[in-house]
Amino acid sequence: MIGAIQGTVRHKDLTLMIVDVGGVGYKVFSTTDTVLDAALNESISLWTYLAVRENALDLYGFIERDTLALFELLICISGIGPKTALGILNVATPEMLRQAVATEDTSYLTKVSGIGKRNAEKIVMELKDKLVTTAADLEHAPKGAGDVLEALLSLGYEERDARDVLKKIPKELEGTGERVKYALKLLSDQRN
Repeated sequence: MIGAIQGTVRHKDLTLMIVDVGGVGYKVFSTTDTVLDAALNESISLWTYLAVRENALDLYGFIERDTLALFELLICISGIGPKTALGILNVATPEMLRQAVATEDTSYLTKVSGIGKRNAEKIVMELKDKLVTTAADLEHAPKGAGDVLEALLSLGYEERDARDVLKKIPKELEGTGERVKYALKLLSDQRN
């Protein structure tokens, strides 16, 4: 029904924006990163998915078409609704999720509220055949990123900062300890 939306951001919350399109304000749910990056009173263009329920029409929007495609794959899995799929995309980028599925690493998924180890394994198995994982995805995704992310979060770092620094860890670094040390150095350099 509504495949894309382009308009001006009039309001934003943690997980939603009001996008003004020709005088009509559409409530669009999105990932926290997308909402935080959107500037008030600036133009935005989103690929969208309209979730139709008995008592609501909810619009979900994404900057990248690839993220929308992954969102649609996630909601096709039994027991995963749009809010849970959005929660998954909040903790793992599409590249990280592809790498997690390829290596059967469920650590990202278990960080989402309501997803335990069994459900995370189910998601990985369901996506394994549906997600196209290229060698480039595996090469660019950080090794053992789930362990490093968990360590940084337990040390009190913000999830967004931790995920940003994960992308900068050299793939040559071996061992979780070395990767955590490198991430801590990067985070400390950012604060100074």
